[in-house]
Amino acid sequence: MINSITKYLKKTKGENLKKHSINFEENKSLDPKNISQIGLWTGVDLDGTLACYDRMLPYNKIGEPVPSMLALVKDLINNGIRVKIFTARAQDPEQRPIILKWLRDNGLPELEITNIKDYNMQWLLDDRCIQVERNTGRLIFKD
Repeated sequence: MINSITKYLKKTKGENLKKHSINFEENKSLDPKNISQIGLWTGVDLDGTLACYDRMLPYNKIGEPVPSMLALVKDLINNGIRVKIFTARAQDPEQRPIILKWLRDNGLPELEITNIKDYNMQWLLDDRCIQVERNTGRLIFKD
């Protein structure tokens, strides 16, 4: 896992992550030298992040893919980085087959689906998050 993240970041020089990141250069959590745990994973929100969110869609439908996020997730997976779909939909067992079908239809493998954060979650890509500087409580906003 550590080698695959290092390889990916070296190969892309972080470019793919930079275009999707705020304060990429200052974000030490993206530095593979800081990784000290085995089993790390990246969470990717579904509605509004990986898929377009439309309040008018019925709950059993998922929007069209967001092309840049779909490409990023495929890059992460192709470089050996463990990705989980991190979505509130995970609380409803009836959503699992809907999510898996959406993943297949959009060229993604059967990824783990969760709504639970654990100690091995390295990153979370989500349209609703605001980054907080570690141990300070300072909010990090895009200027």
